[in-house]
Amino acid sequence: MSAATQALRILLVGSGRMGSAMLRGWLGQSVTYPDAITVVEPDEHRRTQVVAEHGVPVSAVVPEEWSGDAVVFAVKPQILDQVLPAYRTYCAAGCAVSIAAGKDLDALAKGVGSSVPIVRAMPNLPASVGRGVSVAVPNQQVDAKIRDCANRLLGAVGSVHWIEDEALMDAVTALSGSGPAYIFLLTEAMAKAGGQAGLPLALARSLARETVAGAAALMAATDDDPAQLRADVTSPGGTTEAALRVLMENDLWAASVARAVTAAADRSRELAAVQES
Repeated sequence: MSAATQALRILLVGSGRMGSAMLRGWLGQSVTYPDAITVVEPDEHRRTQVVAEHGVPVSAVVPEEWSGDAVVFAVKPQILDQVLPAYRTYCAAGCAVSIAAGKDLDALAKGVGSSVPIVRAMPNLPASVGRGVSVAVPNQQVDAKIRDCANRLLGAVGSVHWIEDEALMDAVTALSGSGPAYIFLLTEAMAKAGGQAGLPLALARSLARETVAGAAALMAATDDDPAQLRADVTSPGGTTEAALRVLMENDLWAASVARAVTAAADRSRELAAVQES
């Protein structure tokens, strides 16, 4: 392993669904190795799971001594303010990466120190299968080396995009953070409609799931615009055109999606304001 790709020494705080997904990705992509990572998890059942699945050191409390490259916070935003100060010294020696929704860079800096390099990131649920997308925003202390470190951490569970304007994180949360739920809702609706059209419910559910998954895989495999892919599958006068005529009538569907994303972004801002008050 070259110096440029040396395994990172990581302190992971929290091993819930997203924390565990990132841990799985780090080990699977050789971002780190079991002896170079320490997990802090107060829940005894989760500690047992982490040891059994990954064989990494797990502690119920903050370790007395630790030094490394990054402290990754994967705890619920409701408790993050209480958690951060205990890791101030460790973050000062490396950097802090937070995936807690709604906690901005100022709030993170209050907990770990204003001189600490901090990356705020928003991954989404497909990270649990290595197909997530994360958007990251750095504070002013993040240099090229720290950005590379964060890229490796987040890139182990999917793609990574960087922004410089933190105000965009509410829209990011609304689009990609909440976005998987929109796809699940579409799949539900397709399955239900298939049943209403006469298909056995189990078959309708399978067809809906596999169709959505296949369409997503096709979109991931090409650089074509989604509008072009839609046009490619729409034969003039055919069945798909008949269906799209209903869905696209008066632009109601697109408008509903736009309203949904706006509502989610507005709620993200509201939640952040509540947490800061």
